[in-house]
Amino acid sequence: MSRTHLKQHRILALAPSTRGFGFAVLDGKETLVDWGVKSVDGDKNARSLERLEALVACYLPEVIIMEDHSAKSSRRSTRIRELGRQIIAAASNRKIRVKLFSRRHLREVFFVDGVGTKHAIATILAERFPEELGSRLPPKRKPWMNEDYRMDIFDAVGLGLAFRLKKEKRTIRPL
Repeated sequence: MSRTHLKQHRILALAPSTRGFGFAVLDGKETLVDWGVKSVDGDKNARSLERLEALVACYLPEVIIMEDHSAKSSRRSTRIRELGRQIIAAASNRKIRVKLFSRRHLREVFFVDGVGTKHAIATILAERFPEELGSRLPPKRKPWMNEDYRMDIFDAVGLGLAFRLKKEKRTIRPL
């Protein structure tokens, strides 16, 4: 009997933001290896690339996953868009594949109707990885509040998990 196995890549998912970037490293089926936020100051793009190089050297990912900042629907700043291009170039130089997900595609993986909020995705992820992420789930943001820096972690984990499940042709549905 022949079995088809999907190769399980080590994934480095990145979520660039105004503060730096959130990251998540996934390995195997759905193992969350490491996660966090790398804050930077000064030349944020140059410092972010330095921190990214350290993560790549440590974890040796086979693929980098990011939000598609070049998509028409993306509302990301010019600096974040440029950082995205620089990350893609750096990954290409190291012969690491880069996969991009639009926000719409991400929501389609997490919600049946494709409609949901970032906080709803973060809640699903905190339930899926309770020991790793449960205590890091920020409170729901009020309209007058800035987004909590911890959301960058959930953005990265969501992208990495969406890539893994899309490869396996599975979706995540709220519990």
